Amino acid sequence: MMKTDAAEMPARAKTGISRRNLFALAGASAAVAATPASARTFGTGFTHGVASGEPHSDSVLLWTRYVGEVDTLTWRISKNADLSQPVSEGYALVTEQRDYCVKAIAKEGLEPDTWYYFQFGAPDGTQSEIGRTRTLPEGPKSSFKLAVFSCSNFGFGYFNAYAHAAEANDCDLALHLGDYIYEYGAGTYPSAGAAVAERVLAPESEIVALADYRLRYATYRADPDLRRLHQVMPMIAVWDDHESANDSWKDGAQNHQEATEGDWEVRKAVAKRVYREWMPVSDEPYAAYDIGNLATLFRLDTRLEGRDEQFSLQKVLEGQENPDAMIAALTKFREGEWADPERQLMGEAQEQWLADGLARSKSDGTVWQVLVQQVLMGKLSAAPDLLDMLGEGIPPFVRNRVAASAMASQAGLPLNMDAWDGYPAARDRVFESALEADANLLVLAGDTHNGWAFELGHEGEKVGVELGVCSVSSPGFETYLPVIAPDKMASLVVRANDELKWADTSQRGYMAVELTPTKAITEYRFIAGIKTRSTRLAGTKRVESAAGSHSLKT
Repeated sequence: MMKTDAAEMPARAKTGISRRNLFALAGASAAVAATPASARTFGTGFTHGVASGEPHSDSVLLWTRYVGEVDTLTWRISKNADLSQPVSEGYALVTEQRDYCVKAIAKEGLEPDTWYYFQFGAPDGTQSEIGRTRTLPEGPKSSFKLAVFSCSNFGFGYFNAYAHAAEANDCDLALHLGDYIYEYGAGTYPSAGAAVAERVLAPESEIVALADYRLRYATYRADPDLRRLHQVMPMIAVWDDHESANDSWKDGAQNHQEATEGDWEVRKAVAKRVYREWMPVSDEPYAAYDIGNLATLFRLDTRLEGRDEQFSLQKVLEGQENPDAMIAALTKFREGEWADPERQLMGEAQEQWLADGLARSKSDGTVWQVLVQQVLMGKLSAAPDLLDMLGEGIPPFVRNRVAASAMASQAGLPLNMDAWDGYPAARDRVFESALEADANLLVLAGDTHNGWAFELGHEGEKVGVELGVCSVSSPGFETYLPVIAPDKMASLVVRANDELKWADTSQRGYMAVELTPTKAITEYRFIAGIKTRSTRLAGTKRVESAAGSHSLKT
């Protein structure tokens, strides 16, 4: 693995904006970093910096938050860092009903494929930080780079992946694939012993009510590295489960108990509402973004829009007293409920929208069709010899889960029923739509906290490739199975799965995915650690896919 240090990154990024201008944007973020979390308050005025999202060739969404006795803010956007020549300006409403979060759509006077600076102003003359954003290109484009993130748990450590991406200053657009926040109370995940003491979570309880969710987002968005990332590049974001509750689906969640936490529909509506208040996103559950004729990004909702309840292998095995009975129960399940052709992950309407979009994108001559979504699509089973390697001293619940996974693999079943693996008919329908459209499919996935690279197949045909991003801070396999060396674990998993060509099961970081007309070049950027603030990299891994090949070079 090639080693790269953050200090060796180029002094001027491909955006053409110098480091001096980039870091001039971030003075307020540095002040936040110097404030102990336990003493931090959000106050009045501009409390959480600026952000942008929903970019298109002629428009972009601008975001800020302003607490005070005002009804409107002004905003302006300019090609100049000093905003001396605004190309568009307007007013935006401030309301307590939206927790003082303010959004505006800049859509007059913007040119395609252009970087802009923007700022909000209050009636008393105070101004927000200056943010940087960009429009998407039209027509031919030789290169476009995505910074891809997932699974950022505040308590486990610092968001150094965000800090590195902002400092590297070589990406055009950030994508967040979900688990932007976590719903758990302090001391749950992470436990008190695993948490970084300075990362004080608010509220301390699990978030259930409207005020809870708002305070949790306020806590995350005050993080200086996340604030900096939002300040210097636009973001397209999707929610996964922890923005509502663990293992959520359309009608419930593993981490929601109606007897003590109320109606799921109420909690789900609150989670959606607050996400849309605090994030630079539209209210559309799914959407498409054209990067000229280079790529179409399809932002999907595989979590709350149409997902049926996840299966549980533990429930399938309940009451089975010997290995033969267990295998028989798993086989019956595999041939019955698991293969149900009616099961949904996205819902019929979204499935059809995606099928139509893949066909449109390809017929328009677009090179890449990119799925911006939450969970792994590649087929992943447990390594059958994993149980033999655990040794003594492993907690019984870990051993039992590994044993169940190994038995499921023996019965021809996958490891993770929360991923596309738990919805094989839904995955087949997406693959069939991609094949019918002759799509050049590139799937991006988060959720697992580990890094993956799959060659996707359907009934003997290659369909596309998938890149799974490691987490920003949430722990991977190295935490749950520490007795197995990370390189050995990755090797075991790759060897056990034909579609899987590479894996990293122990590092935190993000992906930089560069799209060109001839290939997609992914650099996994692994952060040296998360327990202290640093942008130093431990190393990188390069994975390539030639356009149209549906294969990977690792």
